[in-house]
Amino acid sequence: MSKKNAKSNQSNTIALNKKARHEFHLQDKIEAGIELQGWEVKGIRAGKVNLVDSYVIIHQGEAYLQGCKITPLNQASSHVVCDPDRQKKLLIHKREIDRLMGARERQGYSIVATAMYWKQCWVKVEIHLAKGKDSHDKRDAVKDRDWARQKERMMKHAG
Repeated sequence: MSKKNAKSNQSNTIALNKKARHEFHLQDKIEAGIELQGWEVKGIRAGKVNLVDSYVIIHQGEAYLQGCKITPLNQASSHVVCDPDRQKKLLIHKREIDRLMGARERQGYSIVATAMYWKQCWVKVEIHLAKGKDSHDKRDAVKDRDWARQKERMMKHAG
C-alpha cells in the first residue's frame, strides 16, 4: 500500500520545452513514443535531457526528433558510441504523420516538441503543430500574464 502512494507522489515529467510556449502559438497536440537506445534510457532516468530547440522532421514517411540532447552517463558502457545529438525516431501512426506533413507543407506550421514524460514504463514525447509568434504577440502575452498576476494579488489582499 505504501509503495503505491510513493509512486503517485512522483512527477512523470522528464523535461519541458518552456521556450516553445513563448515562441509559438501551439495548436494540435500529439503524443508519440520514442525509439531509444539503452544508454539514452539511463540518461533519461538520471534527468539529463534538454528539449529546448527540439523539433520534428519528417523524412521518407517517418518522423524524427531533432535537437533533443540526452547526455550520456559516465557509467555507460565503454564499447558503445554515445551520440547525444542523434536523431531519435518517433513512433506515430501513419495517418498522423500524413496530417502533420500536410499541415507543415500546405499551411506553414512547424512541429515542435514541448514535453517528455513517463507513461507507465515508456517514454513519451508531446509534440504540437505550431505557428511562430510575432514580437508584438509575445509582448501582449507578457502583459496579459502580468495583469493576471496583479488581479490575483488584489483579490488575495481584498478578501
